[in-house]
Amino acid sequence: MDKPWLSHYPAGVPADIKTDLYPSLVQLVDHALSTHADKHAYVFMGKRFTFAQIDGWSRAMAAYLQSLGLTTGDRVAVMLPNVPQYPVAVAGILRAGFVVVNVNPLYTPRELEHQLKDSGAKAIIILENFAATLQQVLDKVPTKHVVLAAMGDLLGLVKGALVNYVVRNKRKLVPPFSLPQAVGFKQALQQGSTRAVKPAVVGPDDVAVLQYTGGTTGVSKGAVLLHRNLVANLLQAEAWYQPALKKIPEGEQIVTVCALPLYHIFAFNANMLLAMHMGGCNILIPNARDIPALLKALSTERFHSFPAVNTLFNAIANHADFGTVSWSSLKISVGGGMAVQSGTAKLWLEKTGCPIIEAYGLSETSPGATCNPVDATAWAGSIGLPMPSTDITLLDDEGRPVPVGEPGEICIRGPQVMAGYWQRPDETAKVMTADGYFRSGDIGVMDSRGYFKIVDRKKDMILVSGFNVYPNEVEDLLSQHPGVLEAAAIGVPDEHSGEAVKVVVVKRDPALTEDSVRQWCETHLTGYKRPRVVEFRAELPKTPVGKILRRELRG
Repeated sequence: MDKPWLSHYPAGVPADIKTDLYPSLVQLVDHALSTHADKHAYVFMGKRFTFAQIDGWSRAMAAYLQSLGLTTGDRVAVMLPNVPQYPVAVAGILRAGFVVVNVNPLYTPRELEHQLKDSGAKAIIILENFAATLQQVLDKVPTKHVVLAAMGDLLGLVKGALVNYVVRNKRKLVPPFSLPQAVGFKQALQQGSTRAVKPAVVGPDDVAVLQYTGGTTGVSKGAVLLHRNLVANLLQAEAWYQPALKKIPEGEQIVTVCALPLYHIFAFNANMLLAMHMGGCNILIPNARDIPALLKALSTERFHSFPAVNTLFNAIANHADFGTVSWSSLKISVGGGMAVQSGTAKLWLEKTGCPIIEAYGLSETSPGATCNPVDATAWAGSIGLPMPSTDITLLDDEGRPVPVGEPGEICIRGPQVMAGYWQRPDETAKVMTADGYFRSGDIGVMDSRGYFKIVDRKKDMILVSGFNVYPNEVEDLLSQHPGVLEAAAIGVPDEHSGEAVKVVVVKRDPALTEDSVRQWCETHLTGYKRPRVVEFRAELPKTPVGKILRRELRG
């Protein structure tokens, strides 16, 4: 049998899904926001927002963006954390016929400049907390229109003003900046509300999102996700979740904890798009690293679904305030982004009664490719079975399929696989096979039942709390330090983040210090890419042709 996994699907999960339910995400947004108008869509800082409110605001944002003279297919960057302005911005961009470019709000000026240049984003919607970063690069990028949001924008006059005062003056989270050309988020909505939205002319094969991911060359590149890719993947997830969703009492709205950042493809699809389609509510957590605040937000809520990464499950389960939250309604805990560790899975099951269901995917697969059955009663230690309408094969270095039980590169084919890398046909050719499989760079094995397990990575990528760090980027940056002769970056085990970055440096300047290396990285790299460990050596191990042997450094 070509697909042994199908006979191990839970009851009620189809082998294939109808991928053309919506011609594009625009129809999905229009249908969802009108169908579920009276339901709560988001909870943020104790305030509830209905789908009708998101509908009205996103229409206004779409009309405002169209008034700037942008044309169908133009890119608009979104640099926001988990705040209600995020879904408003995304729905507005899509409804206007434009392309969403997700940007990590913690990016340094160097990282932001590359992404805005590479995507050609003509506009950006950004939280004021990160405006100082944008100010440093704005004269070097094609981005001419800036919409500036503040944390309390949508919280109402009194609460909004109070939140903004605390963020700016008490917590000092908004560094000084000057962006005189910027238009306030509320001002943009006000202007847009007086205009009509011109219907977006987009179809299944048009670009919906550019999701940036690291590159083998050390340069971040945009995975081109079409409307049909994202529609297919949210429908695959909905079909897969059915056995768990049936455990929710009839008539009760599904509520999901949104602690993963929405700019990350996992939350973008598993939280925002899926909940929109199903009429579910998301509890928005603006900063998941603040565990006390996260648990406080959950202590007054009833929730059913919790997608997260291993580090977050672990931090919550070990926190002193864990017991202030009622976990009795939790029906599905999905672990993705990085490997779930057995110790974390065991503790989470003991403390919540809900097993972590491990899934696997990549930015290039929108993201879901495999998942364990959601009716499982324990952590499986595998990445599960291919999702409906998905085919996975394991190939050796010559591109030939390997026998059951033998390791090979995980290669994925399905309606969720990206169209390629933005304006990089050479990079696209490296990862796509002639018959349409995406080469993941991960080495896996499949057992006789069709369950997959990752055993190694072909790439030298480092996985820090679910985020990809590409050694070439770190090494390239260090090579620009005047005191560094050469450097190598590798991943080392870390109990908190799964892996951490270690750099091995050969000095050009004998006076070079560890502090100098760290400071250089802090200036140019966002937090998760910075080295946790810095080691100095007289030389680096190399192949006969001079390529650095990272494998020997790891050993």
